[in-house]
Amino acid sequence: MTIEQQYPDCVVVDTGDNPRFTVIWLHGLGADGHDFEPIVPQLGLSDAVMTAGVRFIFPNAAPRPVTINGGMSMPAWYDIKGMDLRRDQDEAGIAASGKRITDMLDAEIAAGKQPADIILAGFSQGGAMALHIGLRYPQRLAGIMALSCYLLFPERLASLDNPATTGMEIFAAHGSQDPVVPYTVGKTAANHLSSLGYQVQWQVYTTAHSVCLQEITDIGRWLSRRFLVGENG
Repeated sequence: MTIEQQYPDCVVVDTGDNPRFTVIWLHGLGADGHDFEPIVPQLGLSDAVMTAGVRFIFPNAAPRPVTINGGMSMPAWYDIKGMDLRRDQDEAGIAASGKRITDMLDAEIAAGKQPADIILAGFSQGGAMALHIGLRYPQRLAGIMALSCYLLFPERLASLDNPATTGMEIFAAHGSQDPVVPYTVGKTAANHLSSLGYQVQWQVYTTAHSVCLQEITDIGRWLSRRFLVGENG
């Protein structure tokens, strides 16, 4: 089976033959799988990680009407019904996209990857999905990367019974000038995750709803550390 057959409607970038590691990276509302593809060569991954190889999978979200954008159809992991992210969540859309993401994680493991060699990442709406699925996945991943995002159903996390994610490593970052998902929303999410015992590396950058060069460098360092944690003890 070719990569295209295995992952339809995804952009896949392999940094080497038979890559050992995997990053599944979910784009934000209205973007697509090509959004973060150019970042791969800028990450500055460690020599050891590059030698082992990384498969970056950038899925395209299915188009759907988005209420907050006047019902316009665009790539979205779920509908956003209003500015208050705590209310009226699109549970059906979240569940459908969640199954697709879970299926990709399952497929990488079925193909021979160790869960500890996989990172689930996302930006904005994609970051919210990465946290939502990564904290509920029944096997322990190397970590979750949550960029410029927020928590879906934060009130449910305290009762989440998933031993696989106890003390999970999370890279959470946000722009201090973000007009789309306010910095305070991201900070509240990071604080809540920390209060529940997750190991959160919280980073703030002087940028808007985007990633900056320093953030890309920090992401590359975090990915390298998480992938090589076993080798480094």
